[in-house]
Amino acid sequence: MARRELPEINAGSMADIAFLLLIFFLVTTTMDTDGGLTRKLPPMPEEQLEDLPEVKQRNVFEVLVNANDQLLVEGQLMLVSELREAAKEFIVSNPAREDLPEFKLTDIELMGKDYPVSKQIISLQNDRGTSYEMYIKVQNELVAAYNDLRDELGNTKFGANFDDLTEEQRDAIKEVYPQRISEAEPKSIGN
Repeated sequence: MARRELPEINAGSMADIAFLLLIFFLVTTTMDTDGGLTRKLPPMPEEQLEDLPEVKQRNVFEVLVNANDQLLVEGQLMLVSELREAAKEFIVSNPAREDLPEFKLTDIELMGKDYPVSKQIISLQNDRGTSYEMYIKVQNELVAAYNDLRDELGNTKFGANFDDLTEEQRDAIKEVYPQRISEAEPKSIGN
């Protein structure tokens, strides 16, 4: 009796099928992407500035975050939930208070001549051990303080939120409340 051989399975197209499945899964799989902060870095100075204007301490709002994610604002411990209101109070300022920023009278189109603009600067410094989550929370609260004030002024002057205004109106409000957040290089000062 002759032994009968089993027919072979043609595996030539198996590589093609595996390749098509690989492409299918690559195309249909979604990739998680982290949203970052929309910040525009300042341009590099063309020449090193030797004579920088001196900034008075009363015009600087110091925000420090240590390695334990504790917030120190103007020398006082503070919760992140309180930061927005404290920043808004500082940005708006009050000429009668010596501990708040000075004003500069500025001619702003749509706002009038000699409009008082605060000389405020928010200085943010993080420890190298600060968590990314805390860093984002602090950034969000500081930017939200500016956004809230811009919305309030937009509603008062033009009857609409900042985002709903014309570009000319938004530019005028940005001159009244310029977003001045200065980030110092992180230091290793906490545990």
